[in-house]
Amino acid sequence: MSGKLYLCATPIGNLEDITFRVLRTLKEVDLIGAEDTRHSIKLLNHFEIKTPMTSYHEYNKVEKAKYLVSLLQEGKNIALITDAGTPGISDPGEELVRQCFEAGIEVSSLPGPVACITALTMSGMATRRFAFEAFLPNDKKERTMVLAELAEETRTIVLYEAPHHLLRTLEELKERIGNRRITICRELTKKYEEAEQSFIDDMIDHYSLNEPKGEFVLVIEGKSFDEKVKEEQESWLELTVVEHLDYYVNRGMNKKEAMKQVAKDRGISKRDVYQADLER
Repeated sequence: MSGKLYLCATPIGNLEDITFRVLRTLKEVDLIGAEDTRHSIKLLNHFEIKTPMTSYHEYNKVEKAKYLVSLLQEGKNIALITDAGTPGISDPGEELVRQCFEAGIEVSSLPGPVACITALTMSGMATRRFAFEAFLPNDKKERTMVLAELAEETRTIVLYEAPHHLLRTLEELKERIGNRRITICRELTKKYEEAEQSFIDDMIDHYSLNEPKGEFVLVIEGKSFDEKVKEEQESWLELTVVEHLDYYVNRGMNKKEAMKQVAKDRGISKRDVYQADLER
């Protein structure tokens, strides 16, 4: 019989956040795949876990995943851990999970700490709907595309950022999505944990004078529905009412439905649309 892959969430700072289930699993499996074995050995030593480790990281994830799957097919049970938090979230673990599903290997996720949820819940922002973007892409073209999408995002946005890139990212955010409300969380679950809420330009001023330290999670207010509607209405006002009506009719919409949609787009009554069409 095949073995089983366990995705084990580990602390993002405070070691007391590890679960009893994760500790038991790490002791019982045959092998632990770790993003950085030098980092993870400190965690294992702290909890007196003697299970052997092997490295599994961004630069060997495809070939190493094939090797780990072969061990699982032989009946070995394997735990996967990341440097901090939940494997597979902004992490190479997703490749191993994909290969396990293709090979018919059972996968179980042992829940625990994850920085994006920790920051979101303490941010003071809306939590019902959110968009997790992790780290913005380094590629300039892809980064520009993602920022353009975020400019129209109405959900709360969650980003990760390293201290040496924080100021540049804040400046890009202000330029691309505007001066929105933002909560910046740093050193989550650690002794010097902070969560500060203000506007993006205030945070730019702050970190221009104070060197960013620690790992950061940015929780950004989404574009308001009213603001989005207003912008859409303003774009339609560049057309006359009859041009707007023809836009929908020429795309196959019947006239009655087109009048209804034009009225909605422009924030006017259907009678006004009908009258404009009649007058022409």
